Amino acid sequence: MRSILIVFACVLLFTADGLLAQSVNKVINDPQTEQQILIGYADRNGLTKGEFSHYYNSQYELYNVSDKLVKKISSRIENVSVTIVLGTWCIDSKIQVPRFMKIMDALAFPSEKIKMIALDTRKEAMVIDMGPFAIERVPTFIFYRDGIEIGRIIESPRKKLEKDILKILR
Repeated sequence: MRSILIVFACVLLFTADGLLAQSVNKVINDPQTEQQILIGYADRNGLTKGEFSHYYNSQYELYNVSDKLVKKISSRIENVSVTIVLGTWCIDSKIQVPRFMKIMDALAFPSEKIKMIALDTRKEAMVIDMGPFAIERVPTFIFYRDGIEIGRIIESPRKKLEKDILKILR
């Protein structure tokens, strides 16, 4: 009887874990725009392949990273993590996210310290509660040091991405 209960508990645990976990790079058809969009947790693979790759790959290749500014950023980026909230339907996200990722690559910034959340046109992400993020426009790049928010770049940089990042990290 005890072994049956243990087996039942294991099955229940694995089933619940599967139901609660959200897949990465989930694509849905947005009812407002009638186009395919990423929703929920995303990563670079979701942006570089298929439907979204044209914008991502072209913007990534076209952007010229400032080596001088990257060097300054690299000395200040310790204990930093970033959450990128984006919309694959949004032109600013299509331009700024690939540029941002190119800067992160120039910094050799660990991908596990970057979290991406893709929103629909209502600024919702299905099972992710977006309330605590207080997102008004996308993309929003949220910087954390030791888990505490230290600044944001909202929609487009005020000057240049590298300069805005450096200002946040000072």
